[in-house]
Amino acid sequence: MCGIIGYVGTQNAAPILVESLKKLEYRGYDSAGITLLNKTIDTYKTIGKINDLEKILKDDIKGNIGIGHTRWATHGVPSTINSHPHNSGNISVVHNGIIENYLSIKEQLQKEGYTFLSETDTEVIAHLIHSKLYGSATNTKKICDFFTALQQALKELEGSYAIATVCSSEPDTMLAARKDSPLIIGMGNGEYYAASDVTAFLSHTKKVVFVDDLNIVKMQPNGVEFYDIDGNVIEKETTTINWDIEAAEKAGYEHFMLKEIHEQATSVYDTFAGKLSELDGSVNLEELNISDEDIRNIDRIEIIACGTSWNAGLLGKYLFEKLAGIHTDVDIGSEFRYGNPIMRNNVLSIAITQSGETADTLAAVKSCKAYGCNSIAITNVVGSSITRVVDSVLYTRAGPEIGVAATKTFTAQLIILYLLSIRFARTRGTINTNEAKDLLIELKRIPGKIQKILNRKAEIRECAEIFAEERDYFFVGRNVNYPVALEGALKLKEISYIHAEGFAGGELKHGPLALLDEGTPVVAIATKGHVYDKILSNIKEVKAREARVIAVAEKGDTEIEKYVDYVLRIPPTHEMLAPILSSVVLQLLAYYTALAKDCSIDKPKNLAKSVTVE
Repeated sequence: MCGIIGYVGTQNAAPILVESLKKLEYRGYDSAGITLLNKTIDTYKTIGKINDLEKILKDDIKGNIGIGHTRWATHGVPSTINSHPHNSGNISVVHNGIIENYLSIKEQLQKEGYTFLSETDTEVIAHLIHSKLYGSATNTKKICDFFTALQQALKELEGSYAIATVCSSEPDTMLAARKDSPLIIGMGNGEYYAASDVTAFLSHTKKVVFVDDLNIVKMQPNGVEFYDIDGNVIEKETTTINWDIEAAEKAGYEHFMLKEIHEQATSVYDTFAGKLSELDGSVNLEELNISDEDIRNIDRIEIIACGTSWNAGLLGKYLFEKLAGIHTDVDIGSEFRYGNPIMRNNVLSIAITQSGETADTLAAVKSCKAYGCNSIAITNVVGSSITRVVDSVLYTRAGPEIGVAATKTFTAQLIILYLLSIRFARTRGTINTNEAKDLLIELKRIPGKIQKILNRKAEIRECAEIFAEERDYFFVGRNVNYPVALEGALKLKEISYIHAEGFAGGELKHGPLALLDEGTPVVAIATKGHVYDKILSNIKEVKAREARVIAVAEKGDTEIEKYVDYVLRIPPTHEMLAPILSSVVLQLLAYYTALAKDCSIDKPKNLAKSVTVE
């Protein structure tokens, strides 16, 4: 979940690398560094953020080829010595991922005379390439070329990696490679980029090549070549990215998170645009590579996800069971991998990952494929690793999300789950045309209703500021509102550092009530529906313990005001669709709470945007 960048061109690489690292800082920000290739390798690195790196760069550093890195610590504590790039003689390497067999490689390299300075797994890559290039730590005569040395080194590495590396003995070349970690090549006019994310170089070029697993890329001033792990030349397709660079900037908002909350009226619309017909109650998912017969024969759905995506998946469980009549299980990717899942041909696996690179989710989906199950991925990133593993890909159209706390990608995932569950329900005949039309008509109104919530965000801010100094929060919901409670708690704890827990309303009496007192705010998602009276009963239980209650309820609901201290309103909508609107309210509640506490909202401590390691 670190960010890497490489540049080959005619300009001085240093300012380009620094600019790109700032775009990648959401992937990690405990340390940063760059290496410039100019007859020798000149490396600058430091603990801290990119601004700290800029302070140590010399004004006269030169080099038309360079690599850079912004780190989120996995092996080794945040420190200057553990920051990237890592060097071995005349070789410099940046790396995103985890080398699982680094200890055995390190022991062998130490026997060959290599000295290790850091605690990282990445340093073994630099020394291993040097060993393949020179034969030992002390030899100065090459025994092969740089490309061959990297190729041989990669064949010994186990785990995940996206690597960019340079060697001063071949000063016109940068090499890059990937396995299970994202790597994208930017194709400019006489300038070329290698990065973890297109946002790193989007201001320079929109033409990209997505690198596949076990590919090696040779980048030189006269062009880029792609190879497989055995050194065979391969042809790659160039894709044009339709994002504007402004989409990756704050656009006048104080934080990326607030900007991305406001973008949800658009991102929700973009995600369902062209896919539904409220006239006949149909959903068109032409990218779905599964036949109607197979849909009718599905016995069970297995949803696999992590974090916010898992919360989205839990709502998906309610949708698939209620609308399509399909038993659905939801598993955390990291747990699924080490259990004993019962998978058969008639089980459909659905992976949800905003980045398409979540390591645990990827591994879990690969294990599902081994059982012959049909598989679908819901992701926001075109060309990401998950798209090359599954049978079908359903893209959310949320655009780049920079804030670590997911907002617009979460609601976009929900939209895809609504569309998919309605599509399955229509195919299986579990809802009729009128029921589908009612849902789709109301779904098309959701963007406008999100905007109405945004227009009244001052009321949410006022409520957030009242409770900003509390130590604990409860969030409760029932049925489709239970996943919303979990997501609301997650958002609050992620960015405000307030301890928050989400509960199914009926579970309060089974333990959590023991923690309640007058100092604990309780957020109750109390939208209209078949469990409305039940959540009112839970609110009464909470009030009996003198806790203060904030209700998320529909406009026009006067009953709720009798039992709670504060009401945050959403526009009336279909019972099944209310979670989308409630989620926006809770995102704003978390944002304004963190703002009142002066927290680092876009870059919360100890977290990174994409979890690309186990």
